[in-house]
Amino acid sequence: MTRRVALIGSPLTRRHSQVMHNAAFDHFGIDARYELRELEPEEVPAFVAGTRDDAWLGFQVTMPHKQLVMDHLDEIEVEARQIGAVNSVLRRGDGTLVGFNTDAPGFQRAVEAELDIRFEGTRAAVAGAGGAARAVVHALVSGGADEVTIGNRNPSRAQDLAADFGGQVLAVDLGLEFDNSLARADLAVNATTVGMIEPGFPFDVAALSESAAVYDLIYDPPESELLAAASARGLRTANGLGMLVGQAEIAFERWTGVTDAGPIMHAAVVSL
Repeated sequence: MTRRVALIGSPLTRRHSQVMHNAAFDHFGIDARYELRELEPEEVPAFVAGTRDDAWLGFQVTMPHKQLVMDHLDEIEVEARQIGAVNSVLRRGDGTLVGFNTDAPGFQRAVEAELDIRFEGTRAAVAGAGGAARAVVHALVSGGADEVTIGNRNPSRAQDLAADFGGQVLAVDLGLEFDNSLARADLAVNATTVGMIEPGFPFDVAALSESAAVYDLIYDPPESELLAAASARGLRTANGLGMLVGQAEIAFERWTGVTDAGPIMHAAVVSL
């Protein structure tokens, strides 16, 4: 029997996850397929119920369902509860469904590998207050960052996110206050869709110090306007492809037991 995995969300405009996982299934000789399932919120409960069948290994979740799906699972792991979002689900042999989150560890793996930054003692500025930003902030706080500042065009969303993490996380408007945090930052992170869904810059790279690094969760295009501007200043930069591969590798291991799928996945998507 060919086992099944799916990515659910709406809209699903990119096939990177499908390409990565299917390349890994093929490479390791695993009889399974990863598919894309574009679902509206009202369709999620029935889909989740269907994944209790033996045919399923589990599934992954992207916007806008990372919080909605939590209401339909049997168990949610501690880190996912702390983040407040599930992006991956494991089906156990008895049909129970366990939600977990691979975004935070995937982000940390990528930043450490590509920018040579360890989170302990780091000062970070994060643009965005959605599900991706929540995972980023969790990774930074749990990794021992000294200071994390969240900037968002809607300050109340940033304040709500900061309140979930305690006093070392600050919330500001994307203006002068955020520029001040950028000036202190060792790491600046774009966790918004600016540069992918809409053109432009989520923040001003001119506010960063010469020793800062910039991580953009966007991976399509490979070099956003933000990263181009940061590179022009000579700053260290990385796009979100490493995070995408890192989080996928973690989920793949949970589903299959295979621990070294990352290089296969990266090779499959690097030229998309």
